[in-house]
Amino acid sequence: MDRLACVDLPALPLQLLLQHHPDWAMAPVAVVADDRPQGRILHINRVARELRVLPGMSYAAGLSLAPGLRARVVAPEEIQAAVAALTERLRTFSPHVEPSADELGVFWLDASGLERLHPSLMHWAKDIHTELRSADFWPRVMVGFSRFGTYALARGSGAGVQSFDTREREQAAAALVPLARLGVTPKVRDALDKLAVRTVGDLLALPADGVRRRFGVEALQLWRLASGDWRPRMHPEAATAPLRRDLHLDHPMKSATRLLFVVKRLLPGLLAALAERRQVLSALDLELRLDGGQVIEERLQPAEPTLDEQLLLDLVRLRLAAITLPAAVEDLAVDGEGIAANREQLTLYFERAKRDLRAGEQALARVRAEFGEGAVLQAQLAQGHLPEARFAWVPAESLRLPQPKEVAVRTLVRRIYQRPERLPPQPRHVRDDGWLVRGLAHGSAQRSFGPFVVSGGWWAREVHREYQFTEMQSGELLWIYYDRVRRRWFLQGVL
Repeated sequence: MDRLACVDLPALPLQLLLQHHPDWAMAPVAVVADDRPQGRILHINRVARELRVLPGMSYAAGLSLAPGLRARVVAPEEIQAAVAALTERLRTFSPHVEPSADELGVFWLDASGLERLHPSLMHWAKDIHTELRSADFWPRVMVGFSRFGTYALARGSGAGVQSFDTREREQAAAALVPLARLGVTPKVRDALDKLAVRTVGDLLALPADGVRRRFGVEALQLWRLASGDWRPRMHPEAATAPLRRDLHLDHPMKSATRLLFVVKRLLPGLLAALAERRQVLSALDLELRLDGGQVIEERLQPAEPTLDEQLLLDLVRLRLAAITLPAAVEDLAVDGEGIAANREQLTLYFERAKRDLRAGEQALARVRAEFGEGAVLQAQLAQGHLPEARFAWVPAESLRLPQPKEVAVRTLVRRIYQRPERLPPQPRHVRDDGWLVRGLAHGSAQRSFGPFVVSGGWWAREVHREYQFTEMQSGELLWIYYDRVRRRWFLQGVL
């Protein structure tokens, strides 16, 4: 029987702020979106709430109610780093951990089979709670059977740790959770409140068709999750590969110069791994295991975080020259600490990347010689009326290094089919749910945006297409159109 746990750290940005300012614990505290008087308040602590400060107010309005209100902005990078660190910490309790993509501070853990490693899942949950409390977090840990049930109880229960041994008990407890605790948008929450629908149980007492027609897709999705009609699978985040690089020396060495060349072999791989994570190195740890078992650990910190290999090697050279080794080195390891990099740091690193364009062109020439001139192509923008005519494939004559540039708004990338894919016959008027666009495997359509009409072609062949973006139950966003002339639906691409 599958078991699942939900770990909730309420108002995670506020918890991070109070960790940086423990002396604010007894004062009114708020997390704001912007560092200005009109910045919107996102999270508040209990003291601020007692003074009638509420999320959604401006900082100036909150300050008028609580003159001693302390407020700060918690950077998104800091929150992302905390979520990543919490994911790694929770992975010591379960190999499968999924941080929520929609709500900060919510994590799901696969607990299946772990009762064989612990006295009970309740003991396991208490261990998680104790571990997070030791890191100055205030968590709630719920163990149950369903994704929604554990989430609802973690959000709506006052208990720090709780475990349910049957699905029936979990469902009964989840039915009592107020909808206001589940992140329901105010519009839907207020509409439901007018009918005295205030708990999960009240919502489940309504018919699904009535929920969809009267309250919309959001309320229907919540009904389906709560009833078990929709059970999304868990998507655990893959564990990141360790940065540490080890090497066993076949011939132990004591020379600082020879050891420097060993470090030079290990360092590029470590820096490349950091660059892939969009990080730069803030500290380099050097570990030397000597003949006889003694271990020497050295820590090097550049003046500023960097990916400059030569600068780091120079620091290693100076440190190796300054220490006296009592015995030869048998094993050597380098490890690094990374922090988020800005665009300039990554651009400098990749510009220095050793890419032999001449060797690449020679390789492509061999591909053309074996498979023909049309084997190596590149996309080129073209003038065309229809989406599939807006680009063309032309021979790739030479290679160039990428030249990224900063933009204010990122371009939305669509994976477009060279030839639109013909879809099975469907009803002419698209509904927001129940339409199986690509079969059962992709689920039904949830909502659509459009239509956006493309017409013309009177000079060659008449074209009239009604494009729309359709969001599927699986999360896919399809770019489809109805060809009025051919009276068929087609799939143009996927976003």
